[in-house]
Amino acid sequence: MRYMSGSEIRETFLKFFESKGHRRVHSSSLVPHNDPTLLFTNAGMNQFKDVFLGLEHRDYNRATTSQKCVRAGGKHNDLENVGFTRRHLTFFEMLGNFSFGDYFKREAIAYAWELVTKVFEIPEDKLYVTIFEGAEGVPRDDEAEQFWIEVGVPKERIFAMGMKDNFWSMGDTGPCGPCSEIFYDTGQGASETPDKDLPFPDDEERYVEIWNLVFMQFERDTTGTLTLLPKPSIDTGMGLDRTAAALQGKLSIFESDIFTPLIKRAGELTSTTYQDGNSPTDPSLRIIADHARCATFLISDGVLPANEGRGYVLRKILRRGIRHGRLLGQEKPFMHEMVSAVRDEMQAAYPEIAESAPRVAKVVEAEERQFTRAIEAGSRVLQSAIQGEIGSGRVDIRPALQAEGVDTQGVRGFDYHHPPTISGQVAFHLYETYGLPFDFIQDACHDAGVELDIPGFEQARAAEQARARASWKGGSQKSASPVFRELPKTDFEGYRQLIVQGAEVLAIIKDGVGVQQASPCEEVEVVLDQTSFYADSGGQVGDIGWLYSDDHNSIVAEVSGATKPVQGVFAHKILVRQPIRIGDKVDTVVDADYRNATRRNHTGTHLLHAGLREVLGNHVKQAGSLVDDHRLRFDFSHFAAIADEELQDIEDIINKQVLANTSVVTLEDVPIDVAVNEYHAMALFGEKYGDKVRVVKIGDFSTELCGGTHTTATGEIGTIKLLGEGSVSSGVRRVEAVTGFGALKEFRRDYAVAQLANQLAPSADSSPAEALRAKIATNEEELKKLRRELDEARMKSAASAVNSAADQAVEVKGVKVLAQKVGALDRAQLRVLVDNLRNKLGSGVVVLGSAQEDGKVAIIVGVTKDLTARLQAGKIIGPLAKIVGGSGGGRPDMAEAGGKDAHQLDAALASVPEVVASLLP
Repeated sequence: MRYMSGSEIRETFLKFFESKGHRRVHSSSLVPHNDPTLLFTNAGMNQFKDVFLGLEHRDYNRATTSQKCVRAGGKHNDLENVGFTRRHLTFFEMLGNFSFGDYFKREAIAYAWELVTKVFEIPEDKLYVTIFEGAEGVPRDDEAEQFWIEVGVPKERIFAMGMKDNFWSMGDTGPCGPCSEIFYDTGQGASETPDKDLPFPDDEERYVEIWNLVFMQFERDTTGTLTLLPKPSIDTGMGLDRTAAALQGKLSIFESDIFTPLIKRAGELTSTTYQDGNSPTDPSLRIIADHARCATFLISDGVLPANEGRGYVLRKILRRGIRHGRLLGQEKPFMHEMVSAVRDEMQAAYPEIAESAPRVAKVVEAEERQFTRAIEAGSRVLQSAIQGEIGSGRVDIRPALQAEGVDTQGVRGFDYHHPPTISGQVAFHLYETYGLPFDFIQDACHDAGVELDIPGFEQARAAEQARARASWKGGSQKSASPVFRELPKTDFEGYRQLIVQGAEVLAIIKDGVGVQQASPCEEVEVVLDQTSFYADSGGQVGDIGWLYSDDHNSIVAEVSGATKPVQGVFAHKILVRQPIRIGDKVDTVVDADYRNATRRNHTGTHLLHAGLREVLGNHVKQAGSLVDDHRLRFDFSHFAAIADEELQDIEDIINKQVLANTSVVTLEDVPIDVAVNEYHAMALFGEKYGDKVRVVKIGDFSTELCGGTHTTATGEIGTIKLLGEGSVSSGVRRVEAVTGFGALKEFRRDYAVAQLANQLAPSADSSPAEALRAKIATNEEELKKLRRELDEARMKSAASAVNSAADQAVEVKGVKVLAQKVGALDRAQLRVLVDNLRNKLGSGVVVLGSAQEDGKVAIIVGVTKDLTARLQAGKIIGPLAKIVGGSGGGRPDMAEAGGKDAHQLDAALASVPEVVASLLP
């Protein structure tokens, strides 16, 4: 068997299939383009999904890739297993070869066997093959078996498997078919039971799948019916990490050269040495290595830590890695230093990692520090929960959770008739939201003598996993209507002209169904053989305008926009004015003012992108955009607010480019490698690029891959006015701007404000802005002073009224109880009054209620210290809160509640003696 490094295996695989006429295609992003059915790219075929579905056509019918993949959330989730098995990973590379209606089973099998046995030189007696045994009306794949025998596989080494193992489908509907897998025998030493020599396939640890060949020959419809595809295709996937372990004679992928440098670096950062794979600390080092690699690639592809979606999964991956560093004794931030180790190992195959590594490291470090704060906050919530459970005064800890920002929906109040127990829901909140390790929660509860509801925790975790799977349920991609799939591509002439004459109506779609004609006042979509209308893409909205009759004498329809439901097919959204039928000829007329305003904003976006990078640094990358006729919006990666001085610098720089009237040059059909490597064109996040791209150059200032419409020179923009910037999410900022007449409107508005400020100027030496700021500051100080005086007056009035009422306290079973309504005081003021009245009573219960200015209710209950063994404020507040339509909780000596029904406040206060009486023996 030929020893090969991971890098050699990758390159050998790609070169082998290039020699067989395959186009080498670069890995797509880990963020699937326009595919809501996928959380992350999880297979090599994802980027070719539309090709397999017949929605997209490329200028090659054979391809080979090494595809970045992540399986850490949604339908495919290996996260919990990573580090504790030999083969599970969150991030991996899938080597693949693909045929789009070209070759089929015989060639795919022959290529696979040649590569594995002749090139990789894996002994044939170490290999086993599986085929589909037949099920659900699909016959046994005798054809594949015969082809395996043809290449030299003994029949006794070919095993038939069922639907679960050897029938692959893209989703509930779409292309599907039987598959064949190649397994490698790692030897009896890898066996689940090393003392037993189990035959294939009875030992899953010993026999490892290294390659899966999918024969896509059917299409499944919504009824489950399978029909033969007119052009069967091939989709294969070989795991690079598994193959490297096999060729290097390793039982675990973590022992291959792909992982050993990362594990070594993880050991250095945690002062831990990797042992033989069986040491208690070894899983943590494996987890850090894998999670660092996964996080680096996800962040490089534009994902950022967040509380939902892809960002939530990334956050879990990072925090799991950080947590295992803590288990090894590393309390300081360290995970960000793993980024450079990943860069060093992966940049040869993925050069973009080298450029993005500094930005990625900053994101990781920020998350580490935030996680440290979360751990501390989680520990406080845990201690609050424990303290609320112990002793006789058990309280509802939901207010403590809410104070720390935890969503307590579904978290139960405590059952006072059971022993002190931390509920499974609370434990899961601490585990999931704050990242507190479960064993940490267990130990804290054990030390405090409080039970932990472990079954409830597992139930809450299972429910969360089910919700995650449901929210990212896989499925085949559906276009707006099946009609679109049968149509030829639309010839887009809109770059050169705003009017196209004699366009033929190819289809009319109403409510997703193709119709022959449409009548006046109907809203439908029409597809033409050619058009001048730009369709929504690249952040730029589609054009508006009109469809004229072929003689150009009358308007047939108003066009409110255009989309591309299928790659290359333009659907025009129209309001019909005159009857329109399939086969009619129309002239497409784009609203010139709308197009010109939009293209000014789009070219302005390119200038803004370049200006941001010049002022803030090359870490700035586009993270989203929206361009229409009114304004432009640009989202980008950055870690701090942009100072006013920096915004002014950016605005100056880009307007200098406008005043220079630099030519805007577009280059059509540029090979993507040339565009990126020679022109150094910026590829925009979330965009999908083919082998040939369109490059937009603005002098030496900006070069980007872009399919949008642009001005012919920067001077046509007029001017660019930045409106401001703000935060979109962690590590992502947003700038909005206007150009042309939009900028003129902003300047006029600012001028009107300046004129008003001039009237306020205290002297000729003050600028309008300075005068306005001074006036606002003076007014704010005056308002603060008036608010303080009002609060003091309210407090004095309430204190006077309540103090005089203190003598009116009633006695309930030997306990003084005072319940009083006060004016519109905030909770802080109510707490002060409650403290004062408790001191005045000496021993007793004080309840104050206030109707707030926003229409809500606030109630504070105070119990003197000598009574908390018999009466707890939290038990008193509960029934009162229900009366006013709210909830509450707190400490045994003081509790608070809020409510929505101010009309019931008097009733709630009147019930206080009865509530207290019910709690006393």
